[in-house]
Amino acid sequence: MIRPLLFLSLLSSAAWAASADEALVQKQGRLLFSDDFERDEATPDKEDIGNGWTTNSAWRAQGQKQVDLNEGHMVVTRLPVANHGVAIFHDVAFRDGAVKLKFKLGTEGDLGVDFVDRECKTVHAGHLCVAQVTSKNVTLRDSKTGAMDLKIKERREKEGNSPELAQLLKSKSAGFPLKMDPEAWHEMLIVVQGDVMRFTLDGLEIGQFKSEGIAHPTKRMITLAVNKSAEVDDVQVWSLAD
Repeated sequence: MIRPLLFLSLLSSAAWAASADEALVQKQGRLLFSDDFERDEATPDKEDIGNGWTTNSAWRAQGQKQVDLNEGHMVVTRLPVANHGVAIFHDVAFRDGAVKLKFKLGTEGDLGVDFVDRECKTVHAGHLCVAQVTSKNVTLRDSKTGAMDLKIKERREKEGNSPELAQLLKSKSAGFPLKMDPEAWHEMLIVVQGDVMRFTLDGLEIGQFKSEGIAHPTKRMITLAVNKSAEVDDVQVWSLAD
């Protein structure tokens, strides 16, 4: 059992780390993109997010609408017809950077923030690294040298989930437990700096993960990935100057 003073010390330490990342963004950051979704869709009955956002609904959900703008935020719901989770893309390029956004998951919702470079041909669809959150945990993953590496995907098709591959893939991610109210709005801050990804939730650092694929020199796109449902607001993307 954690003693009260030690517990407070741990909370203070986490808050300090989170404040350090906030300060880092404010001191070194250059705002590349922001969206508060305070607008109406030009064509309400069609998926028309605007402000540079695109999605995979055209080819994954038979063109049906999975993303809606409602009361100043974005509502994402995967339809039964979809053969893949909802992916919402925005071009924005940086080496080291940060993504900050507000979100609400609902009971069984989820949200991933995926860093992508489609010019990188060694990985499936350019997936580099991702932070994924549910109401119960956060997972930080190196996709470039892990599950999305084309050579590893080829090995998995040939070898199956061999103990060697399982151990390799296990080393490419880190998970952190959460206790989060899924019906409330929360704020995440993801910092990608060198080969380290850090995740902060509501002002407290939840965890960090160090892996070589995170250090890919250019992240050219962010993708919001939703397997079931999520609501998103106040997205900001920052570049962190060297």
